[in-house]
Amino acid sequence: MEWKLELVTIPVSDVDRAKAFYVEQVGFNPDHDHSPTDEIRFVQLTPPGSACSIAIGKGVVDAVPGSVKGLQLVVEDAQAAHDDLASRGVQVSDVQDFPWGRFVFFSDPDGNGWAVQQIV
Repeated sequence: MEWKLELVTIPVSDVDRAKAFYVEQVGFNPDHDHSPTDEIRFVQLTPPGSACSIAIGKGVVDAVPGSVKGLQLVVEDAQAAHDDLASRGVQVSDVQDFPWGRFVFFSDPDGNGWAVQQIV
């Protein structure tokens, strides 16, 4: 049996601000943006090349905005990822080298934390 992780919900305080950050600054693809009711808005965004998406929105998660830490993206070149994110206005850490990979770190406007790893 296969088990596929395909969607992770990220709590945000301002859906439009978060969507703009993830699409315009981080470069995620905007897959869906639907409001079936006034109380619910579901926005699905996918990193290029990823089989897993994130969901942000209104009425989709009870977690506190900014409370998700440790989300991880994997890239071929951490320095190139750093340079791309920085050029788009993302406050990104310097490239950090560890025995298990090269990393850069950033947070969304609410403080949800991301790591970008180059496996070495």
